[in-house]
Amino acid sequence: MAVLAPDQVLARHAVRISGPTTGHPLVFAHGFGCDQSMWRFVAPAFEETHRVVVLDHVGAGESDLAAYDPQRHSRLDGYADDMVELVEALGLGPVTFVGHSVSAMIGVLAAAGRPDLFERLVLVGPSPRYVDDDGYRGGFAAAEIEELLATMDANYLGWAQFLAPVIVGRPDRPELGQELANSFCRTDPAIARRFARTTFLSDNRADLQRVRTPALVVQSREDVIAPPEVGRWVHEHLPGSELVVLDTVGHCPNLSAPEELVAAMRRYLDH
Repeated sequence: MAVLAPDQVLARHAVRISGPTTGHPLVFAHGFGCDQSMWRFVAPAFEETHRVVVLDHVGAGESDLAAYDPQRHSRLDGYADDMVELVEALGLGPVTFVGHSVSAMIGVLAAAGRPDLFERLVLVGPSPRYVDDDGYRGGFAAAEIEELLATMDANYLGWAQFLAPVIVGRPDRPELGQELANSFCRTDPAIARRFARTTFLSDNRADLQRVRTPALVVQSREDVIAPPEVGRWVHEHLPGSELVVLDTVGHCPNLSAPEELVAAMRRYLDH
């Protein structure tokens, strides 16, 4: 990928910046199939005190789709490299990186490689490996992941409509599941299918030990995508981390329980 000027890097990710210029920077990165709008109930809560940065991963939202590289973005390391370039382009000094779902591991990889750029990490619903392994529960058998990916290949729109409400986990609020489904459906299906494989077939367990950046691990009480056991595993294997379990259900507390997530973040950032 060609070297870009800082403003080109920010444009590539459709970056939006708000808050006081003197505020400590918070960089919010979204999960699979989403875009920066998924932070609209959380990020504004910090605009009075922090420099708030929201972005779209390449291939998502209003990002530059031409910048999507099937080879670079076939591994989470490619997205981590994107984040390093973005933080450097911001020129705001070390940032607190807030990553939801797969972006949590993207943040882990970026901080492991460039600890000078990251002051703290907030990892919302992280999972270093979604597939069960000996002595490790990721939440899915290998066959279940293969079936999920095959279903996505066969009928992406149907897959999105079925799985989104399951991910959100709030049948009492069907509008949230529909919002996530709509977000999935706005993503280019070819890019989404490749990103799904990059996400669900990744194994970043060994990378946690490389991180020296303090981190907050945020786990929902119930989560079919990243079960509580996964959150505890991340906390136990991530040096210098703290764990908070939100009394909420689902993989998207930024949508379904934003007040609780904001409160947990404030407690962490204020000490």
